[in-house]
Amino acid sequence: MMTGTLVSGLALGTLSVLSGAPGTVPPEAVSLEVPAGSGFDLRREDAEAALPETQAAPETAGVSQAAPPAPDDSAGIGAVETAPAAVPETGEAAALAEAPEVVADSGGVAVESDEPVLPSPLVPAPVVPNSEGAVAVSTDPAQPPAPPPSEESARLSTPEAGQSESIFPSEEPAPVLIPDATDGEGVADLSPEAEAQAEVAPVPEADAETVAKTLPALGTIGNRAEGVTTNRLPSLGDPAPEVAEAIAEPEAAEGALVRNRVAFDNPEGKPLMAIILMDDGQSPIGIEALQSFPYPLNFAVDVTWSGAADAAERYRAAGFEVLAMADLPEGARPEDAEVAMQAWFTQVPQAVAVLEGAGAGLQSSREATAQLAPILKESGHGLVMHPNGLNTAQKLIAREGVPSASLFRDFDGQGQNAAAIRRFLDQAAMRADQQEDGVIMLGRLRADTISALLLWGLADRAASVALAPVSAVLRAE
Repeated sequence: MMTGTLVSGLALGTLSVLSGAPGTVPPEAVSLEVPAGSGFDLRREDAEAALPETQAAPETAGVSQAAPPAPDDSAGIGAVETAPAAVPETGEAAALAEAPEVVADSGGVAVESDEPVLPSPLVPAPVVPNSEGAVAVSTDPAQPPAPPPSEESARLSTPEAGQSESIFPSEEPAPVLIPDATDGEGVADLSPEAEAQAEVAPVPEADAETVAKTLPALGTIGNRAEGVTTNRLPSLGDPAPEVAEAIAEPEAAEGALVRNRVAFDNPEGKPLMAIILMDDGQSPIGIEALQSFPYPLNFAVDVTWSGAADAAERYRAAGFEVLAMADLPEGARPEDAEVAMQAWFTQVPQAVAVLEGAGAGLQSSREATAQLAPILKESGHGLVMHPNGLNTAQKLIAREGVPSASLFRDFDGQGQNAAAIRRFLDQAAMRADQQEDGVIMLGRLRADTISALLLWGLADRAASVALAPVSAVLRAE
């Protein structure tokens, strides 16, 4: 191996010597072709370069020259006076009290100085009032003003000479009856002497019974009118007044919910459940097939149906409760709701409540919905509404005192079969067991629905609730 390496090295060295060093041969010059008209190959003349000339200095003969500042010289500092200033002269106090002289203004405006206002000799000095004496304060009540004296009272108030005031009686005399003027014997002498004698003449004592009948007791106020008691304050020793029997007020008129309801009793206290069937006049099922139903049903008749009044009367006569099913138009105003409800109650007078229809319903307008509460409260009807969100409209109406409730479920609105209907009824029975106010279910008057209701009524789940009229559930809310 070493031999091979040496041989290779010798071979490479020999080859490098024979090949020669690179870069020793100069490159060949190649002439370049210059394009015509470029002027690149023209000969330039060598000439002396033109240097810039020096500019002449500007003339400053007419320019004003600023004087140089004077040098700082401190030679005059020693000449500064160091003597103290003269003390100002002050006048005496008497001279200061004198008013300064007023110099007339050269501008022509005369300035007057203030002068004290002297008292006018014509104005009298104020008189100081004398000190008031002690003021006597009377605590007695003020007496009413006396009437103007008449001639007769003047004569009575002035006694004649020689007569004493003791001749007048201390007690109030009995009234003297004036005899009839037509009787000649009863005419009295009206001369002054006779009047004086009549004034001092003793008055005969009247019987106590006569005085009591003629004059009221002193210090008391009599009854001014019959049947009016003026002494209303109780006094000690008076017997207790007899309590008058209270007059029975007439009972308030019963509302439609109470007036049109069907009697119902729930002795076992089971949860309440009501079933409403809607009748729009298209069902072939007659009232005869429903009279033997094993539990109460409720029927809602459409108020827009021409036969609603007759159908409601038949249902009520058969022992069922009736509801008026209605809708308010879109954008109804409060006055529209009032007029519409009056027409509904006239169409179905047997209704215990109003059922919200499946069309526009009663919640399309907030203002119209708010108008339902006072109308229903005045008529006494209940209200059953479809569930809508949190049932805010129904809760607001219930807060106003209207018996109302929301439906739990519409169990045949999508054409459910009998098995689905029974399943929904089972769910409603379970919900009724969980809440105290009961539930309300909604269906339609169809053959499949009636068959499912009959079969469900025989099941055990139906026995756990009390199937009741809708008025019982509304009154329990």
